[in-house]
Amino acid sequence: MAFYGDVFRRAGSYLSVGEPVLGPGDVAPGLEQDLLGAWWHEAARTDERVAPQDADTLPAEAQWVQRALRQLSNSRFFSGIALRSMVSDLKQVTQYLTVPEVREEAQGRVIKAVGPDTRVVVGHSLGSVVAYEALCAMPGHGVRALVTLGSPLGIAHLVFDRLEPSPLDGRGTWPGGEDTTWTNVADMRDVVALEKDLRPRFGDRVRNALVDNGAQAHSVIPYLTDRITGEAIAGGLL
Repeated sequence: MAFYGDVFRRAGSYLSVGEPVLGPGDVAPGLEQDLLGAWWHEAARTDERVAPQDADTLPAEAQWVQRALRQLSNSRFFSGIALRSMVSDLKQVTQYLTVPEVREEAQGRVIKAVGPDTRVVVGHSLGSVVAYEALCAMPGHGVRALVTLGSPLGIAHLVFDRLEPSPLDGRGTWPGGEDTTWTNVADMRDVVALEKDLRPRFGDRVRNALVDNGAQAHSVIPYLTDRITGEAIAGGLL
C-alpha cells in the first residue's frame, strides 16, 4: 500500500485558547468552494434531507459556505462526519491538484510501490486520481488492471480538466497498454463520485459498475467487499 497521507498534513502547532481547527472561513474561494458546491448539488439530488441550492437567492459568500456545510451535515452521506473533516477533505483535493510538490510526492510514492510484479492497482476517492496519474507517468508498466472506487476522476473542470497528462479533445489518456483493463465502481449515492460513468471522459474501454454500499456510500470497506470489485481484482491476477 502506498501511503502519502502525511504529505497533506500541516506542521503541528499549539492552538490559542478558543481557536478553531478548521471551519467555514477556511474554505477558500475558487476550487474549494466550487467543489463544495458540486458536493452540495449532488447530495441534494440523491438525498431528500438536503435542501437544494437556490441560484436566485444565494446569500453572501461566507453565509453560502456555512449553509452548504450545514446542508451537507444533514445528508446521509456526511452523517457523523465532523465539519472540520469536510473542510479538510476539500483542502486535500485542492492541494493535490494545485500544489506541484504535493502532487509529485504523492505520485512518487505510488510509483515506488508499483514493482515489476505488480498486476493490479486499486485506488479509492482521491487515491484513484493519484493512481491514475501515476500509471500514466509509467509508460510500459506491467499493471494489468486498474480498479477505481468512488472516484472523482470524471468531474469536469474541477478534476478532469486538471489531470496530468491533460485530456486531449475532451478525452483522458488511457492509463496503460492495450492489455490494461480499467474497472470503475461507484455507488449511486456517492457524492464524491459525481460522474458515475467514466466512459464519456476516458472511452468505452472503461468498465463501469454501480453498487449499493448502504449507509456508507463512499466508505472503502463496502467497495472492497463488493463482488464486482473482487472479480475485477482477481481478473488482473490471472
